[in-house]
Amino acid sequence: MLAPKKVKHRKVMRGRRSGLAYRGCNVDFGDYGLLALGDAWLTSRQIEAARVAITRQTKRNGKVYIRIFPDKPVTAKPAETRMGKGKGAPEYWVAVVKPGRVLFEFEGVDLATAKEACRLAGNKLPIKTKMVAREGIEI
Repeated sequence: MLAPKKVKHRKVMRGRRSGLAYRGCNVDFGDYGLLALGDAWLTSRQIEAARVAITRQTKRNGKVYIRIFPDKPVTAKPAETRMGKGKGAPEYWVAVVKPGRVLFEFEGVDLATAKEACRLAGNKLPIKTKMVAREGIEI
């Protein structure tokens, strides 16, 4: 699963998810992409599950690009622990996703396979998604 090798700060604040994505909104590397329609924290496990779904559907033909990376640590305190005594330890990593962000891109497959791969990958994610194509390619 994806995780950063080294970070500047071990624990970070939660932040805000409001607004739209202004970066990573276009299909730049592949022919087809999976676009986020909502905002969420996508865990590294969810990203990996969607990637596996895409690669299995495309039968490992073509190439898959992952356009997001989980670089935000989420902390949690142990179960049945009293309040106080500081912030919990980092438990897992998430990628902050806003509406309009392209999550995955792939190329080298036909349209029917691409549609099915997007559907299967979208089912693994906690947000609504839709399939988009590169400029000049019809869906």
